[in-house]
Amino acid sequence: MEIGSNFSDKARRDILLIRRAKEGQQGAYAELLGYYRDSLYFMLIKMVRNKEDAEDLTIEAFEKAFRNLSAYKTDFAFSTWLFKIATNHGIDFLRSQKSKKAKIYIDTTEEGLDSDIGYRIPIIEKSLNPEERMERKQKEELLKSIIKKMSPDYRRILILRYFEEYSYAEISEKLEIPIGTVKARLFRSRELLASIMRKHNINQDKF
Repeated sequence: MEIGSNFSDKARRDILLIRRAKEGQQGAYAELLGYYRDSLYFMLIKMVRNKEDAEDLTIEAFEKAFRNLSAYKTDFAFSTWLFKIATNHGIDFLRSQKSKKAKIYIDTTEEGLDSDIGYRIPIIEKSLNPEERMERKQKEELLKSIIKKMSPDYRRILILRYFEEYSYAEISEKLEIPIGTVKARLFRSRELLASIMRKHNINQDKF
C-alpha cells in the first residue's frame, strides 16, 4: 500500500494506521475509530433521526469497514470510503424500517447464561415456510452458542442490548457503569463476536 505524494497529511496518517491494523495492531483500529466516530455519528443521526439507532449504525459501519480493510484502495481517501460504507448502511437501515412489520418476541432462558437475563428474540412477523423457519432457528441457536463462550462482561452486555433491547442508559444503570463504558464495551464485544464468527467461517451477513 503506497502513499502518494499528493495525499493530505490526514490521508497519509490514515493509510499508515490501516497498514498497522492489517498487521494486527489493535491500537490502530482504536485510533481510526477515535478520528471518525463522531463525524459518522452526526451524519447518521441526520439520516435516521434517532440517537440510539445512529450509535448502533456507527458501530456497525466501523465493523464492516474493519472487516473489509483488504478491499480499501488508496485511489481515494479512507474517510471517503468509510463514509460511503456508513451512508449505504444507513440507507439499508431506513429501507428495512419501512418494510418492517410488527414484531413478536420469544422469551427464553438459556442454561449457562446469567440467570437473571433471558433472551427476547425479535421475530419479524411474516409468513415463513418450514425451511425458512428451520434456518432461522438454526441461526438463533448458533448465535446463542457463540455468545455463551464469551467472557461474562461481553456476554452480558450483548444480551442486554440485542436480546433484551435495553437502552444505553438502562444498561448503564443495571451494570452500574458510565454510558461511555457501555458503548466502549459494546463495541469491543461486537468486535470479538465478529472475530469468532470469522474464525469459524460463519457468514456474518446472515445475522
